[in-house]
Amino acid sequence: MASSSPLPLLLVLLLASSWAAVARARPGDNVWKHTVVYMHERLTGPNATRLITVQSPLGGDNFGQFGVVDNELRDGPDPLRSSLCGRFQALFALAGLVSPPGMQSAVNFLFTAGRFRGSTVSVLGPILDFKSTCERSIVGGTGVFRMARGYSFMRLVPEMSIPDKYSVYKLDLFVQLSSDRPPLLPPVDSVGAYDILI
Repeated sequence: MASSSPLPLLLVLLLASSWAAVARARPGDNVWKHTVVYMHERLTGPNATRLITVQSPLGGDNFGQFGVVDNELRDGPDPLRSSLCGRFQALFALAGLVSPPGMQSAVNFLFTAGRFRGSTVSVLGPILDFKSTCERSIVGGTGVFRMARGYSFMRLVPEMSIPDKYSVYKLDLFVQLSSDRPPLLPPVDSVGAYDILI
């Protein structure tokens, strides 16, 4: 009776494993990045980072109110023990007639330090309640996040927040990047190589 050797089985497993690795690295495949940052927002005082620019014609916090935000992005929830890594810049409008009124937001995460320095992530979507987790779509980005897609979660960190004065939010960014996205910078010798549409 012939003895069965594990060698052919090992060879088959090795080839299958190598083929799977090559298949995973094909152009067009997507890579997911999970990034966590903390937004620090000052609501009152001369250094407030949220400003109402247009009041609602209905009065109070109602349909039609419009504002801007320029909050700090930090790598941790504690403002004294965390490092500044960027800005959370946004436009928002109360754009719903129902209750809750539904705040629509357009946000740019601008990274100014760390491994994502010089890159941005753009987020779009509604905020229905500041006390529960808010999910919004990632619709693009620049630099490391060029051609990004995905989603984000924002939730209040109550133990670091002071009601009506200072708020800290944890932001989870789940970013999908294509492995065949364009290079970060065009080659130096490519000036004039692009068609300009007027």
